[in-house]
Amino acid sequence: MKRNIYLDTVPMDEAVAKVRALLDRHALIGTETVPTHEATGRVTAEAVYARLSSPTYHSAAMDGIAVCAERTFSAREDEPLRLAPGEFVPVNTGNALPKGMDAVIMIENVVMNADGTASIEAPAFPWQHVRRIGEDIVATELLIPQNHELNAYDIGALLSAGIWELSVRERVRACFIPTGDEVLDFHDRPEPRPGQVVESNSQVFVSLARAWGIDARRVPPVPDRPEALTAAVTQALASDAHIVVIGAGSSAGAKDYTRSIMESVGTVLVHGIKAMPGKPSLLGVADAAHGGKLLVGAPGYPVSAVVCFEELLAPLAAWLEGRVRGRRRTVEVELTRRVPSKLGMEEFLRVSIGHVGGKHVATPLSRGAGMITTMTRAQGICRIPVNSEGVDQGEHLRAELLVPEEALERTLVTVGSHDNTIDLLADALMGLENPIRIASTHVGSMGGLMAVKNGSCHMAGTHLFDPETGDYNFPFIKKYLPDMDTVLVNLAVRHQGLIVAAGNPKGITGVADLARDDVRFINRQRGAGTRILLDWHLSQAGIAPSSVAGYDKEEFTHMAVAVNVLTGAADCGLGIMAAARALGLDFAPLARERYDLLIPRACLDDPRVQAVLALIKTEDFRTRIEALGGYETALTGQIMTPGLPLP
Repeated sequence: MKRNIYLDTVPMDEAVAKVRALLDRHALIGTETVPTHEATGRVTAEAVYARLSSPTYHSAAMDGIAVCAERTFSAREDEPLRLAPGEFVPVNTGNALPKGMDAVIMIENVVMNADGTASIEAPAFPWQHVRRIGEDIVATELLIPQNHELNAYDIGALLSAGIWELSVRERVRACFIPTGDEVLDFHDRPEPRPGQVVESNSQVFVSLARAWGIDARRVPPVPDRPEALTAAVTQALASDAHIVVIGAGSSAGAKDYTRSIMESVGTVLVHGIKAMPGKPSLLGVADAAHGGKLLVGAPGYPVSAVVCFEELLAPLAAWLEGRVRGRRRTVEVELTRRVPSKLGMEEFLRVSIGHVGGKHVATPLSRGAGMITTMTRAQGICRIPVNSEGVDQGEHLRAELLVPEEALERTLVTVGSHDNTIDLLADALMGLENPIRIASTHVGSMGGLMAVKNGSCHMAGTHLFDPETGDYNFPFIKKYLPDMDTVLVNLAVRHQGLIVAAGNPKGITGVADLARDDVRFINRQRGAGTRILLDWHLSQAGIAPSSVAGYDKEEFTHMAVAVNVLTGAADCGLGIMAAARALGLDFAPLARERYDLLIPRACLDDPRVQAVLALIKTEDFRTRIEALGGYETALTGQIMTPGLPLP
C-alpha cells in the first residue's frame, strides 16, 4: 500500500514566503473598473487624482452673517458696531459666501435690530468661519495611492472629488473541491451511515473567505478516484478562480491523492507545516499551462483545515490582492491547567475565556483536530511556541480573540461536571434582555473544585457523594477548599443510572451486570462525580474495576456516554436519565443525587452570577428542567447546608 510521506515540515511563515516567491500576482490578478459607491473594501489598481476641489466655492462654516472683515475692525464690547443692510448678508452653514464678503460672524454673536441693522461687539478677521475653495481637496492633487484598500471614508472623499468610477484589483476568486468516498453532500440532507460524514469544510472555507473579501464557491464532492479528482482540479483551474483548494486527501493515507494531482498540474512547494493542528497542509503553484494559479491542499479534519485556511491561505490571498491582512485583537490570559505540547510544532490551542476576579482566565478545550465544536465554543486561540514542550497551569499567554473583547465581560465561566441543565441555562441566559454567554468546560466535579480554588471560574457544577457522611459536596469542599468562603446552590436533583440500548437487549438492570463477559462498559473520566459514584457502587457490590470490560475507556460528558451506547460502541454506561431519554435509549435507575453550583462568595455579587440565581428560581426554568426527564426541582435555587437530605 503506497502512502505519501512528508518529513520536511516547514514553519508557516516560511511556507507562505515560498509560495509568494513563485506566484506572479501581477499576471494572476487583473484589474477592473467599478462605480465608486460600490468600491468599499476594494484595492486601488492605480493612483487616484482629484477631479474637483472640495469645497468648490468659498462657503459659510457657521450660521450667521457674512461680512467684509475689514469693515468690522472698529467693533468693541463697549461700543457695538451697527452694520447697515448691504454691509452684511444672512447665511446658513454651507451657503456660498456672497461677493465682497470674506468672513462669517456666528448668529449668537449678532444682535438683529428692529430697523434692519445688525450689531456686533467684536471684529471679525478675514476668512473667519469660512471654508475656502480647496480647503479639503484641491483638484489634480493625489487623493488615494495605488494598493490602498478603500473604506467608507475614502468613498466619501472620492465622490466629493468628482471620482465616479475607478480602477481596482480584481477580487480574488477561489474554488473549493471537497473529496472523499465517505463524504456526503449536505445539499442532499443525508443521513450518514457508519463510515460516512456530512461535508462541511467547504462551507467553513466559503464563509471565512467571503469575510476576507474573497469570491468563493464550492463544487459537489468528488470521490477518491485519481481520474475524477484530476478532472475536477483541471476544470477548476480552467475557470476564473485564482485559487483552487482541494479539501482532504493531503495526509499520508493510501487514498490521499492531493499531492500527486497537484504535481500533475504544477509544483508542490510545501507538504507539511510545523503546526498542530494543520500539519498535513499542502501549497503549490500551477504551471503556466494551467494559469500559474495557487494550489492549496487542505487537511480533512475541520480544525486542521481552519488552521490551513487562516494561517496559509488568508495571508496569501491578501497578498495577491494587495491587502494588508488584519490581525485579531489579543489579551493576556492565565491558563487554568497545564497543557503539554510537542517540541518543534507550533500548537494552536482553542480556549474558553472569561473575566474572573480582575483577570482573564483561559480554559483549554479539547485539542482534537476533528472537533469543530471546539471552535464554536472557543472565545480565543493561544499559540504554544515551536520551542516549547507545553505551558504550566497559571502561566500567562496571549490569546487571539474570536469574539469582541467586550463580550468577555458578558461571559460566565463555569468549570466542572457536565449536566444537560447547564445547556438549558446557557440558552436561557442568552435570552435575557442583556444576554450572558456561558463558557463551560467539562472536567469533572473535582476539576471544578480545583478551578474554584484557583480563582479560574465564577461557578462549578459538582455532585460529589461522600459515602461516610451520606452528604453531597460539603465533605469535599471542606477537604480541598478548607479556607475558602463559598456558597453551594442546588440546580437540580437528578437520576443517575445505567444507560442501555433501546429495549435493553442484554437485560442489564444493575451494577452486578457490569462484571458479565458479554457487557461492554463506557466510563467517565477520573475526577468526575459519576466515576466516584460508580466506584462506590462497585465496591458495595464487591466488584473489582478490572473485571469491568471498558472501565478504562473514558468520556467527558453524559451525552458522549449515551452516544457510545447508541452506536453500539458500548453496551452501557453510567449517566443521567436525561441523556438516555434524549437519544431514545433505555435507563436502569441507580441513584438520586444533588447537582449543585459551587460559587466563590467573592463572585456572588457579580451581575452574571446574580442573573443565574434569579433565573433558576423561576417557574419557567424549573419546568424546562423537569421536561428533560430524570430531574426533580424541589431544591432548585436554594442555598444548601451540610447534611441536608434529599427530598
